Amino acid sequence: MLLTKPETDALDGKQGEALASAYRILVAIGEATNAEKLVPIKWAHISGVNYNTIGDSGLKFLEKFAREARTTVKTTINPMGYDRSKPGHIPSEFREKQAGIVAAYEKIGVLPSFTCTPYEVFELPEKGSAVSFAESNAAVFSNSMMGLRTNKESALSALASAVTGKAPLSDIRARASEKPTTTIATDFEFTSELDFGLLGYFVGKEVKDSSVSLSGISKPSMMEAKALSGGMGTSGSCAMFTLDGEAGEKSSFGKKEAQDIRDELNTAEDGDVITLGSPQFGMNELELLSNLVEGKKFTKRCMIFCSKAIHNQATKVGLTGELEKSGAEFMCDSCTCLTPYVTKDEYDSVVANSVKGAYYLNHSNKVGVALKDIRTIAREYTT
Repeated sequence: MLLTKPETDALDGKQGEALASAYRILVAIGEATNAEKLVPIKWAHISGVNYNTIGDSGLKFLEKFAREARTTVKTTINPMGYDRSKPGHIPSEFREKQAGIVAAYEKIGVLPSFTCTPYEVFELPEKGSAVSFAESNAAVFSNSMMGLRTNKESALSALASAVTGKAPLSDIRARASEKPTTTIATDFEFTSELDFGLLGYFVGKEVKDSSVSLSGISKPSMMEAKALSGGMGTSGSCAMFTLDGEAGEKSSFGKKEAQDIRDELNTAEDGDVITLGSPQFGMNELELLSNLVEGKKFTKRCMIFCSKAIHNQATKVGLTGELEKSGAEFMCDSCTCLTPYVTKDEYDSVVANSVKGAYYLNHSNKVGVALKDIRTIAREYTT
């Protein structure tokens, strides 16, 4: 891989060990993905914020890295483990370790966004801009719907890009203009956001290339595209979808395929609590849910996960107040995935509308999931 003189100097440690480590990460990835060179990026978004995700070893690494490393481009981060204003039964050790992670990132210069949907919160750079997104749904969504260019990064590679301002020119960044080699033809009546999540999960499992063409569907809404992107990001490496339907190799997604995915992820008939927000809820989902439950009360505890930025927007227009009247609780800056709010000790199963959330609740939280779309949840669990 071709490096400039300044990049080579940084790799050799002439600007400190932290920057050298970051360049080593990027060069290793670039060589593994046949990248020609490193290219400047305009934005990095880092995962690996939740203590449940990175643990003690991740915290130790960040604290050491933060002694020297500093961001050189706009850098945002994923949700943390819990809402600091609602500690509830979260163990004190978890809270302390989570605070250490946040402090390290802030010392590096990261914006404390705590969102997995940065495309809903921040102003986007111009189309075609190279970025480095480690959150899987954000990578898929931004490539497919916003015209940005990012590979599906890891927490480490996005962090390395944040402090160097560079990323390898490979995969989506190098080939976004090329037509996908696979088309998924949909023979299915899409009636909810959940159906798009099922399609996304199927695509992730089926397609091994970095992009896919979808046929048989029109341009999805914001909520549908988030569900589709979340499903794709959860089950595979495919990082972009198009809607032209012109690729050569074809697979089909119909009732059987949708039911197979549902059977895999739907592991309970009902749940003890409702968890909404994976990806985190934005204004579109909050507006829809508010309309659906207007004048009603939830019959089970309902936790809505969103960023503080979205919560502030929703508060200004009265949405949070309306939803709280229904009994819903907001858990800001955290997410359904890997949340310590939901443990096997407290809940046997949950109700969720998210394919991504269902996967992690099943596999990480070890609770059963009753998978239902948002309209069904509002209908069945309010009076």
